[in-house]
Amino acid sequence: MQTIDDDTRKAIAPTGKLRVAIAVGTAISAVWTARSAETGKPVGPTVDLAEILAERTGLPLELVELGSSGKIIETANDGIWDVSFTPVDAERKQAADFGPNHFLGISTYMVPAGSTLQHVDDVNREGIRAWGVENTATIRSARKAATNTTVQGAANLDEAVQKFTAGEIDALAIGKESIESLLPQFPGSRMLEGHYHAAGTAVVVPHGHDKALEVFSVIMEELKADGTVQRIFAKHGMPSATVAPAGHYA
Repeated sequence: MQTIDDDTRKAIAPTGKLRVAIAVGTAISAVWTARSAETGKPVGPTVDLAEILAERTGLPLELVELGSSGKIIETANDGIWDVSFTPVDAERKQAADFGPNHFLGISTYMVPAGSTLQHVDDVNREGIRAWGVENTATIRSARKAATNTTVQGAANLDEAVQKFTAGEIDALAIGKESIESLLPQFPGSRMLEGHYHAAGTAVVVPHGHDKALEVFSVIMEELKADGTVQRIFAKHGMPSATVAPAGHYA
């Protein structure tokens, strides 16, 4: 385990607190958190990982709640957070710096009870009301794959789920783990076969925060190696989630 001195703490957390950005929605996944019914506070793997980063660096934790991973990346260089965890793609690498992947995930569609759609390819036709969450890696991939329909973007996951509940969506484009979290709320709904997006999720810092990226990357590799990441996923209902191999970069 690495030693963190005061100079390093100042470099990775200039405000004196470790500000960790999290995506708050209605379904728990490797990226999304959801509010606890008991406390109203966000819970999910990223919260647990944030707590460990704060503990390992000896810094007080401040969670910065945002509406999606897209919003996290949009604010990467606004000075409001120090570290986060988001899916990785080429567009996001232009806005922030990523460490090694800790999660490998796929995205597909959730469809309501009674839907005749069976495979992700079935969504790619005119008249299908497909939705996702705007400014996410998932919706960008869905739009590339579904060239014969328009995948609409909700501002956040809450809005997308509200539209699904109201019967306004034929296919909801989100990550597999998010779908598994939502299915119990919608009897008869199901996940389509296949996927249109496969990507890593990794620790991320604003551009130029090289020392922070080095420190957090070492911690994340340790947490993968000792089974902590896998245990966190299992704790939040994702026992089959795929932990990325050591040194795996998108």
